[in-house]
Amino acid sequence: MEWHLACTAPGSVQTPADLPALLDWIAAPVPGTAAQALREAGRWTLEDPLPLHDQDIWYRTRVDGNGRRLLRFNGLATLAEVWLNGRSILVGDNMFLIHEVEVDLAGDNELAIVFRSLDVELARRKGRARWRTALVENNALRQVRTTLLGHMTGWQPAVHAVGPWRAVELIGQMGAPHVRAKRIRATLDGDDGLLDVSLDIDSSGTRPEARLTVAGIDAPLEWTGEGQLRGRMRVPDVEKWWPHTHGTPTLHRVRLVVGDFEIDLGQVGFRSIDIDGGVDGRGFALRVNGQPIFARGACWSTADLVTLASDREALAPWLRQARDAHMNMIRVGGTMVYESDDFFALCDELGLLVWHDFMFANMDYPIADPSFRASVEREADQFLGRVQAHPSLAVLCGGSEVGQQTAMLGLPPSLWSSPLFDEILPGIAAARCPDVVFVAQSPSGGVLPFQVDTRVSHYYGVGAYRRPLEDARRADVRFAAECLAFANTPAASTPARASDIVPRDRGAEWDFTRVRDHYLAQLYGVDAAKLQTEDPVHYLRLSRALSADLMEAVVAEWRRPASRCAGALVWMLKDLSPGPGWGVVDSSGIPKLAWHGLRRAFRPVQVALTDEGLNGLAVHLINETAAPVSAKLSLLCLQAGDVVVMKRECELTMPARSARTMSAAELIGSFFDITYAYRFGPPPLELAAVALDDAGTGARLGEAAYFPLGRSAITHDPGLSAKLERDGEGWSVVVQADRFAPCIQIEAPHHHAGDEGFHLLPGEQRRVKLLPAAGAGEKPPTGEVLSVAPKRATSCRFG
Repeated sequence: MEWHLACTAPGSVQTPADLPALLDWIAAPVPGTAAQALREAGRWTLEDPLPLHDQDIWYRTRVDGNGRRLLRFNGLATLAEVWLNGRSILVGDNMFLIHEVEVDLAGDNELAIVFRSLDVELARRKGRARWRTALVENNALRQVRTTLLGHMTGWQPAVHAVGPWRAVELIGQMGAPHVRAKRIRATLDGDDGLLDVSLDIDSSGTRPEARLTVAGIDAPLEWTGEGQLRGRMRVPDVEKWWPHTHGTPTLHRVRLVVGDFEIDLGQVGFRSIDIDGGVDGRGFALRVNGQPIFARGACWSTADLVTLASDREALAPWLRQARDAHMNMIRVGGTMVYESDDFFALCDELGLLVWHDFMFANMDYPIADPSFRASVEREADQFLGRVQAHPSLAVLCGGSEVGQQTAMLGLPPSLWSSPLFDEILPGIAAARCPDVVFVAQSPSGGVLPFQVDTRVSHYYGVGAYRRPLEDARRADVRFAAECLAFANTPAASTPARASDIVPRDRGAEWDFTRVRDHYLAQLYGVDAAKLQTEDPVHYLRLSRALSADLMEAVVAEWRRPASRCAGALVWMLKDLSPGPGWGVVDSSGIPKLAWHGLRRAFRPVQVALTDEGLNGLAVHLINETAAPVSAKLSLLCLQAGDVVVMKRECELTMPARSARTMSAAELIGSFFDITYAYRFGPPPLELAAVALDDAGTGARLGEAAYFPLGRSAITHDPGLSAKLERDGEGWSVVVQADRFAPCIQIEAPHHHAGDEGFHLLPGEQRRVKLLPAAGAGEKPPTGEVLSVAPKRATSCRFG
């Protein structure tokens, strides 16, 4: 279908027949949004987005065909009226609903949709909320089922979601078997897989033989009523689905044969998911196939704020970046949109668990309104109906920060929840997805909903609340469904723009650069304001390093074996627009230094260090994989960058699914004030570094560094050198240092580094891929390798 779009004043045109003959129509992609179409026509920009909710927006197309067909509208944002050949066939007021309409086509047909002005509708809505939120500009949005994207202008442009944002489908001739609804549940019974299937099929009143095939097993299905197929099959000793950090995300294709027709029902994975509340019942530890999982990852927004694209091509690069950073969970928060089938299919394939909120956040929703309730019930049922078979779906959550919002306003506990979160959504989730964990709200579980040492929390102690790093341990976080939000500076290869947005909470007098500057002073001992004025380039380099250092330090605390924390989801995976946003990947897809830090911190086989004061330096060894790891552990203590004051090595075996903490004293074999806690004399070292290498191949498995005097004590010249090399995979730069070189950063026009933020030990050499960005061309890349310390950055050129 070729679609076109035109804008009219609100309410000025009632039906397609009333459209002015000389109306200005432009081509419009579907699925897509009005902002997308207007941008492609040169009439709209992200830098200065025109409002779209103040007008009616029309779409129309021609449809060829004859006879009975099914029109499926997979998403209409938001107040939609649809006509076929001038006859009204649908009125919708929920962006998240799928609509199906049987129609009779007659040759050349006109299909028209109008999206009515949301501003006009919000002004018309009555009813007083029991509280207001600063999250959005207009609290009347609580009465309309639409995304909050574009309305949270403290941290994103005002990009209004209007249009057929999901596909409009014309389904072929009625008569062929058509699956109207399906319920597929894949579970485990010991080592066997159980597949329960319930299908509603339009088979034109016939009951042909029906069979199901999965994992090489074939089983008959039974007709149990008009158009109803049911069946159960057992798959002996089935290959299980695992998050990729812990195993292989094995999937099995499900095929239905009805008479002479074969229908692909998608893929399933056999897995079990439950929650371990701990000895005190206040924990929230996911178990997959009976195995405890440290869930780590990031919160998701959308692949593209303008287009709201949700197909494989748009989603895959972002989700692969999550997988490549050793993330194993993605959370879709209640301020976004319900994600697509392709999103879940990709997460299935990549081994990423999904925590998915229903689309509710912060506001007082009118659930007592019967029409609102009915719409929400249909919305939730449809969403779960299409995603319930995906093994990646691990946690369903009623919504985001509603209880926190009311509690922080000082309102009584009776307002912290509602039947929406306590009855309606959990009831639908239990019916549709009984094998998925349900959480009423995020955060929730404590005496106060936002208490961080109970169940699910949003932890911004190290972050917006500017608590010291030690608070990450003191807070005793059990599961951080949001955490570590910083104004993460993009890579040097990402061009800065005057329109770049710095995130802030709406109504706050400060933005998140203030948070970053606070930790620049605390961690690096620098005056951020002075440094930004006198040496803005070094300020940006240190800012990049800071986010990675903070994230690595906090995750190390939470992953150590003695920690009771079982999950950390960073806010957020990607930026919605250019600038130093919360994302660890910028809006163009280039990873920031924070992403590289998380990739190190999230490794399935890992070594980490924590300062235990008078107890010395703790070395934490983690192996989440299903196989034992034979490794060599090395400890190196240095002064002045290359003076070795202590060196120890040992070989060890890390059992499968194991975590162990050992004291550095076990390696050293005698007293050595490695944390400089006893202070019997001058500091015996400036830094301690550990490396974990594969005992067979020598491949680096993990590494960590500790600075007992702080990072600002590193002032020596590292003696950097770099050379450019090319192989079959492209360009790389080989970096080497004569002395310890902290925080290696690489700046190369039109390229970004495959690894950054790591430290180099004396004489160590590392090869780093240079990945081309827009405008790279065919010429060999040129640039600088830098070692960034708080007081100076040392560089050498290459190319």
